[in-house]
Amino acid sequence: MNEPRDEHASAAADIEAVEQANTAFYEAMERGDLETLSGLWLPGEDLTVSCVHPGWPVLSGRGEVLRSYALIMANTEYIQFFLTDVQVAMTGDTALVTCTENILSGGPAEEGSSLGPLVGQLVVATNVFRRTPDGWKLWSHHGSPVLTETGEEEDEESPS
Repeated sequence: MNEPRDEHASAAADIEAVEQANTAFYEAMERGDLETLSGLWLPGEDLTVSCVHPGWPVLSGRGEVLRSYALIMANTEYIQFFLTDVQVAMTGDTALVTCTENILSGGPAEEGSSLGPLVGQLVVATNVFRRTPDGWKLWSHHGSPVLTETGEEEDEESPS
């Protein structure tokens, strides 16, 4: 009689573990911690690990994916993610996390300033995780920019 409750508790624990792995991914990015970030990706998955950064082509292979993060970290002075709309779906040993990344970032500081100009960006992301003996690991990340209206179209359509 306890089987459905045990299954529910197990599923809830898996969802929580996936949410923690997803959060760890973004926290490692915020800290610029490439070593931790590397440990969050599936090991030895050179042919199947993939990543799509907004506006980039598909990156395949663990080495290529991790190099892209090293490049982003080296050229981003500050980055912070505010995740919203986080949803987790699971089947077997695979979990799918969708979310909206509300990103605040800044490049290198300009002369006489402690931080470069901050830029906000909205990205929808899909993160796919696989269960391993060492916990849930990223298999794929795909981020797409959310296009927002700037108000310029409205100005053009308004009668003078």
